[in-house]
Amino acid sequence: MKCSYLLLFSLCAFISKAQSVKLPEVMPIDHPAVLTEEFIYDIENAPTPECHASTLEVSNGTVIASWFGGTKEKNKDVVIWVSRHTDGTWSKPVEVANGIQENGARHPCWNPVLFRPKGQPLHLFYKVGPSPQEWWGLYMTSEDNGKTWSKPVKLPKGILGPIKNQPVQLNNGTILSPSSKETVSGEWTIHIEQSTDNAQTWTASGPLNNPERFGAIQPVILNYGKGKLQLLSRTKNNMVTQNWSEDGGKTWSTMTATSLPNPNSGIDGVTLNDGRQLLVYNPTEKNWGDRVPLSLAISADGQHWDRILDLEPVRETTDREGEEYSYPTIVQADDGKIHLVYTWNRKTVKYVVLNPEKLKGKL
Repeated sequence: MKCSYLLLFSLCAFISKAQSVKLPEVMPIDHPAVLTEEFIYDIENAPTPECHASTLEVSNGTVIASWFGGTKEKNKDVVIWVSRHTDGTWSKPVEVANGIQENGARHPCWNPVLFRPKGQPLHLFYKVGPSPQEWWGLYMTSEDNGKTWSKPVKLPKGILGPIKNQPVQLNNGTILSPSSKETVSGEWTIHIEQSTDNAQTWTASGPLNNPERFGAIQPVILNYGKGKLQLLSRTKNNMVTQNWSEDGGKTWSTMTATSLPNPNSGIDGVTLNDGRQLLVYNPTEKNWGDRVPLSLAISADGQHWDRILDLEPVRETTDREGEEYSYPTIVQADDGKIHLVYTWNRKTVKYVVLNPEKLKGKL
């Protein structure tokens, strides 16, 4: 395994540095599909006390990762960070966006999402605002795989951008961006934002769920081809929910429950080149419950899911209070390898590379 002894050495060093914050023991993932696992940065060299909501994109052999970080989620000092993986090493994280306004007011940043439209620069979408009920969407672009970024552009009123997970670009060029809204009164709804001109302009659908039945946010789009799409969403209802489209996202079915549990935590998924669907999620049920373990499930049809791998298993000897592995982002690169990142106890971002040919069978 590529990570083997070097990883074990680095993880042991990480544990030694982290002892003062009483973090759980770091254990390598024991599975033949795992090619690489590492932290983007260690706690001793962390740019901020906390981090969350990581995203990544693989472009021309370079892996670009982004996340928000500051003293604590919702605090005004939370900004957007970027690190690049080249020649086997992650670069020092760099702040690329903050919430400072022209009038001097400052707000936290939230949920970056990296996405490259076909033939276009790399886009970094993110949110700024006092809370998810009041935030607004912005984006920046990079012509050099994340080395430098344009000035932020605010999205039009009514367009928030992808809330957590990446857009999907269909064969006809249409971009479908999975989005959602949270209201002050507590209603959670999902919707789709669509662009037919390569992310230059956007239109938004209406809500795709009844919030009195399912409180849902942060959908992910799975693409089965020939116009068939599936939305899977995080909910308040102890389960992942689904909507289906048979016409490329023009219309959607009523939201229904899946068999997948959800503790009101972010999920992400990807349609693999071989047609299978891969989902990263926390397989626990209690609303605002445990975000451990963090697992992979696979499906051929989006209806029947097999849990095949725990990226972060439950360790019975560990006090799980405060333990969290969550908010994953997963992509498949041009060479077929699967790349993913996720929050590691709010202290760093973990990066994993998988061989899809080894992802078979049940856990």
